[in-house]
Amino acid sequence: MANLTLAIDDELLRRARIRALESGTSVNAAVRDFLVSYTGTTQQDATVRMLIAHADGAGAISGDTGRRWTREDIYEERAGP
Repeated sequence: MANLTLAIDDELLRRARIRALESGTSVNAAVRDFLVSYTGTTQQDATVRMLIAHADGAGAISGDTGRRWTREDIYEERAGP
C-alpha cells in the first residue's frame, strides 16, 4: 500500500480528526474511503473486472452458441489421458 502526503490547513485537519473520532474511524480511513468513492472503484469491482477479462481471454463460450457438455465429457475431462 502506498503512502500519500497532503498539505492541509491546520483547522481543516483538526475538524476532520474530530469528525473521524465521532464516527469511530480515522482521517486516514476517511480519506481512503473518499478516494474509493471518488474513483468509482472498490477492490471487489477490480476483482470482478479482472475475472471478466480473464474469462474473455480464455475464449470460453456459453449460451446457445457455446459447447454443450455432457456428463460423459465432464468425467472424461477429470480422468485425463
